[in-house]
Amino acid sequence: MRRIVEGVNRWMSDRTHNALFPGSDQPAFDQPLLGHARGDDPLFAWIKQDIGPDFFWTPLEAYQAAFPGDAAQPEELSVIAWVLPQTAATRAAQARATQTPSLEWTMARHHGEAVNEALRRFVVEHLAGRGIAAVAPVLLPQWRKDLSARYGFASSWSERHAAHVCGLGCFGLSDGLITALGKAVRVGSVVARMVLPPVARPYDRHDAWCLRAVGVDCRACMKRCPAGAITEAGHDKAVCQAYLREVTEPYVAREQMGFAVSSCGLCQTGVPCEKTNPTAKRTRRAARE
Repeated sequence: MRRIVEGVNRWMSDRTHNALFPGSDQPAFDQPLLGHARGDDPLFAWIKQDIGPDFFWTPLEAYQAAFPGDAAQPEELSVIAWVLPQTAATRAAQARATQTPSLEWTMARHHGEAVNEALRRFVVEHLAGRGIAAVAPVLLPQWRKDLSARYGFASSWSERHAAHVCGLGCFGLSDGLITALGKAVRVGSVVARMVLPPVARPYDRHDAWCLRAVGVDCRACMKRCPAGAITEAGHDKAVCQAYLREVTEPYVAREQMGFAVSSCGLCQTGVPCEKTNPTAKRTRRAARE
């Protein structure tokens, strides 16, 4: 894992790879966090059953989609995930926005996701250079969007859920992934035919790093959502998507980029979990008492 981390950090340090927009001297993201999990971690199977037994992939199913002739077993696979933190400049600009996303956030959404896609390909190639077969599930032609009976909009593979299993973060009320570097992040992952030493997750529930999980009546992300898509009941994906389609995408096309981008993310900044795990200090304090 050390060689993977070093390779990713070198790649991300190159501004030709990690730029807010092509030719910019500003990075799209700060240095990433990486984690990993065994391919046979029971949580992957649980998530499949929870989200969509008929369409959601386990690591083995994603791997087999790429390598149908490989008789790999789940325990012979590892999932490697990373978190790409938004820069302080992007977060500050976004925190000042109220109804529509900042230009910096939109560029990090559009050009930054291109960085993330290139990073996925780099990690796959880096591992291939060591004789290790790997695949980025969301880049597979078989990957598709779908509908979950329980959760609505879903897909074959979730980068946030992969990162959660890999110990990188927990879900907040808005469905964003709260990591050690906060919720203002983008996420990626690959599945590789390699065995990495298991690492215990630093939490035991899916929402452990949300302030509401430790008894704080935090409503910050609710207040930041101009669509009213976040309530005590959680994140209404349909209301959220409607605001994207009807408000932010036309705004981005008209005022920012000249074309539509699914950019909003107002709930990810101006909140206690923007750049940190807000429960960490409380957990440490409770442990001392």
